[in-house]
Amino acid sequence: MIIDVHAHCHKPEHWGSEFDEHWKPTYGYDYPDLSPADFDAAMAAGGVDAAVVFGLTATAAGVRTPSEYVARFCREATTPTVGFMALDPTDQDIADQVEEGVSLGLQGVKLYPVLSGYSPADDAIGSFLDLLERHELAVLWHMGASPSPLSTLRNSQPLLIDDVARRHPGLRQVIAHVGHPWQRDTVQVLRGNEHVYADVSGLWARPFDGYLALVNAIEWGVTGKLLFGSDLPLWTPAAAQQGLRALAGHFGAPFPAIDEDVIEGIIERDSLSLLGLRPA
Repeated sequence: MIIDVHAHCHKPEHWGSEFDEHWKPTYGYDYPDLSPADFDAAMAAGGVDAAVVFGLTATAAGVRTPSEYVARFCREATTPTVGFMALDPTDQDIADQVEEGVSLGLQGVKLYPVLSGYSPADDAIGSFLDLLERHELAVLWHMGASPSPLSTLRNSQPLLIDDVARRHPGLRQVIAHVGHPWQRDTVQVLRGNEHVYADVSGLWARPFDGYLALVNAIEWGVTGKLLFGSDLPLWTPAAAQQGLRALAGHFGAPFPAIDEDVIEGIIERDSLSLLGLRPA
């Protein structure tokens, strides 16, 4: 079984002007416009059995993916999906937005604190996280790098999730991208918190950092908490699997070897069961 826990469905217009102004100059491409048919083709080519799907919201940056759009995308895709709402807890009507997403059958929340201007550990969003915990919604945090000058990088440090986990121990959380470039810190957060996981989306894109992240996870015994994610449409599931497998043999002596079984264990992990999710 292959589960992709990190697949985007939002359209270019959901970015407002943020992508063209601040991301395109860094990455050099337009944001892809992914249809449900494109999504299904990519998932099939990567042998994916089910995927977690979401958009992106950061109110201060003018970025918003409506929950209704995510729910409709999931209905139109033939791949089994788990839809997540994309929310910004600084919105005054955030409780209503959570209730709307739940009514649409969405089972989790994608949060983007680095671009939204809040810290995951802020007391101000504690009641919001309490609400997610009561609804048994999973949370996927974008933690780590951002090229946007509107971003506040200190809000993206994975150690903040250690604070969240202590205050909300029942909340199932995923640190996206293993919290790059702070992967070593992410490993320690995983080690100390039962319901915190990390997805490996984009890990292979910077191979030496990705290699070091996997070695740290092996040495600290947390590879079982690493979940496969592609970051579609930036990478396909097939490309993600190829990139991960290359890390097992990319570096030779005197560097520690990464066993191929570790990579296959990540790719084939039943992430939905760990996160308490079920595909539509």
